[in-house]
Amino acid sequence: MNRFDRFVGLLLIGLAVLGAILMGLAAALTIQNPLPATDTSSATVLGFWDLLYNTAAPPVGVIVGAAGLGLLLAAVVAIVERRIATRSRASSDPERMPLAPRLVMADTRGVYAGPVSITVLIPAHNEAGCIADTIASLRSQSFEPKRIIVVADNCTDDTVTIAHAAGVEVFKTVDNTKKKAGGLNQALPGVLAEQGDNDTVMVMDADTTLDPGFLAGAVRRLTDDRALMAVGGLFYGEEGAGLIGQFQRNEYTRYAREIGRRRGRVFVLTGTASIFRPRALRTVAAERGRTIPGVHGDVYDTLVLTEDNELTLAIKSLGGLMISPQRCTVVTEVMQTWRALWAQRLRWQRGAVENLGSYGLRPAVMRYWAQQLGIGYGVIAIAAFLLLTVVMVLALDEWVWFPFWIAVGCAFVLERVITVWRGGWRARLLAVTLFPELMFAMFLNLVYVKGILDIAVRRQAGWKQIEQRPATRTAGGA
Repeated sequence: MNRFDRFVGLLLIGLAVLGAILMGLAAALTIQNPLPATDTSSATVLGFWDLLYNTAAPPVGVIVGAAGLGLLLAAVVAIVERRIATRSRASSDPERMPLAPRLVMADTRGVYAGPVSITVLIPAHNEAGCIADTIASLRSQSFEPKRIIVVADNCTDDTVTIAHAAGVEVFKTVDNTKKKAGGLNQALPGVLAEQGDNDTVMVMDADTTLDPGFLAGAVRRLTDDRALMAVGGLFYGEEGAGLIGQFQRNEYTRYAREIGRRRGRVFVLTGTASIFRPRALRTVAAERGRTIPGVHGDVYDTLVLTEDNELTLAIKSLGGLMISPQRCTVVTEVMQTWRALWAQRLRWQRGAVENLGSYGLRPAVMRYWAQQLGIGYGVIAIAAFLLLTVVMVLALDEWVWFPFWIAVGCAFVLERVITVWRGGWRARLLAVTLFPELMFAMFLNLVYVKGILDIAVRRQAGWKQIEQRPATRTAGGA
């Protein structure tokens, strides 16, 4: 591990230096060889808008400078993230970082807390169509959960009856008006009161099924690393829902690949399925209203739209270590209509930004701020690309080939195909066509813009329960 960490550090420094060198080289090339007055052609859009264009590639200095700037920015973000993570792991400050690995290891040294066990909580609101499959996926695990508890929140269908028939415990919420977070806050105190350090809690969505090795893989990691506070799942989309379903499956496959390349360092402990040590949840509840946002004593912040993302920020802010191992995969639902997808993603996007706002600019969340800025840049870049493409098509009487941009486009298509390769032939076919996925990206960009505008004008946010027809759950590339 020490050798690998040293290698990564040297690599990041090398990237930063290379980026700076390339930017310097680009400046030198531009100074020595000013941009020439190139031959241009003209075209007219809609009969009144005159345009000039050139099919030649950008000058070498511009290309080199752009590459250098990209490398430099990527290296800076990675170095800052790495430095923050290292300081968090090595922290000995129990006031600011009570979940820091050094402190946890010191507190548990020489103490055997017994074998790792898992108590599963399944928050459910009218989930009769899928709760049986979810419970069955838990029963089929190679590692058997100690307890399975369905947290029935204001159910008016047969969810409770089906859960009882499956032989699991049922906890009914009382006068809960705070959705999933409120229901879990009612159930967790009783569960945590009976648990030792290795008696972990798993929170699992009722529309999710676990792949067979999930619990065994998580238990192994929790057994091997006493400092590990949480294990998240890598999620893949269920089959079905046509083209819109395939868009989501491709998106989830790329996310799982990215987390794999980060060696499990997770961005968000997904609500689909995540396992927590009781120490982490108790500490979060104790620190609410003091060092992290929320009401003192609550594990989940009930005022946010994305409680799982907020809990991730809470544990990270307290120094907690978390991962998403490659073996811990789950199959989750995909939205079956554009309206449902819009509602889901708007809640995710707005919730993520509002969570960041509540945590401010503390070091633990700097990576997330960089991600939001990157999304904002992507909105502008993709919109500009598509707009210029449309303008070119309208302006020209015949198609003009731009060799440089064709090469760039081919490289982009190759990246899109490689990153969804595990998703099967449908995923690859959709990726190679490029433009459908670009249009899907524009859809997500519109969601981003809508979320930012809603926050800017202080429009009241709403937590919408999205109910769908049951679908067949088959691993999409897991």
